[in-house]
Amino acid sequence: FVNNGNVGIGTTSPDAKLAVNGKIHTKEVKVDLIGWSDFVFYDDYQLPTLQEVEAHIEQNGHLKDIPSAKEVAENGIFLGEMDSKLLQKIEELTLYTIAQEKQIKTQNNKVENLEREIKELKMILKQFIQSKE
Repeated sequence: FVNNGNVGIGTTSPDAKLAVNGKIHTKEVKVDLIGWSDFVFYDDYQLPTLQEVEAHIEQNGHLKDIPSAKEVAENGIFLGEMDSKLLQKIEELTLYTIAQEKQIKTQNNKVENLEREIKELKMILKQFIQSKE
C-alpha cells in the first residue's frame, strides 16, 4: 500500500517511508548514525560510581539512559540509538572491570607483602626462642 509517498506492508496507514506490520527477514540491516559511544573513554567523561548506578536501578528499575520495559512497550526503540546506548554500558562495564582489576592487584600486593613480613617475623621469633633455650 502506498500513501503520500510512504509504503506500507501489512498496513493501510504507513507512518514512515517504509512501515511493516509483521516480521522482517533480512540478511543485514545498516543503520546510519551520527555519534557513537566512544565519549566514555574521553578524559572528561564522568563515569558514574557503582553506588550511583545501584541507586538509579533501585529508584527506577532500569539502567540510566536505557528505556524501561514500559517505555519500550509504548514507544518501541530506535535500533541505532539503542545499539549506541548498549555499547556505552558495555564500555562503562569495561572501565569498572579495569578499575577493579587494579584494586585487586593492589590488594594482592599488600597481602603478599604482609605474608612476607609474617614469614620474616616467624623466623625472627624462632631464632629468638632458640637463642633462649
